[in-house]
Amino acid sequence: MISSSDIASEMARLVARVAADRDKAAFAMLFDHYAPRLSAYLQRLGADPSLAEEISQDAMAALWRKADSFDPTRSSVGTWLYRIARNRRIDLLRRARGTTVDIDDVAAPLDDAPQPDEAASAREREGFIRRAMKSLPPEQVSLVRLAFFEERSHSEIAAETGLPLGTVKSRIRLAFGRLRRSLEAEGVADVS
Repeated sequence: MISSSDIASEMARLVARVAADRDKAAFAMLFDHYAPRLSAYLQRLGADPSLAEEISQDAMAALWRKADSFDPTRSSVGTWLYRIARNRRIDLLRRARGTTVDIDDVAAPLDDAPQPDEAASAREREGFIRRAMKSLPPEQVSLVRLAFFEERSHSEIAAETGLPLGTVKSRIRLAFGRLRRSLEAEGVADVS
């Protein structure tokens, strides 16, 4: 059986071939592997099938154009592509609502800096979450990190860890229950 780390390494090698040589065969393998998964992911997020396919193709085109910017030390190919697809979906939703901001337009004033009280509150909440995470069993911590910090799907986590999908879902659900109880005990509001 091929391990998920072997698959991840192979996918990273394929991206390197696309970046170095514009290897069409490597790209075709990446496309065949990721495009259907991206489309299914986007449909789970609420995109209709045709939009999901369009965004998936955009994400794969971004891989072709920007393969040299992929850094395997920062994320897996899957995480990188899922993030690209999710961001493209968000961009489309914003455009549809008329709230798009061109971040390349230097004339557009952007003040995303949090106010001092918001920053202090965020740091305090982060501390609560870190302490609550330390109370979880290691197998739950690793799954929570994969799901929410690396934005992997439950299916990806199951493939990577070799755990059954149901086990992954159960452990993450248990972890959230424990985190919620820990945060509520700390008096942290809005733990949903």
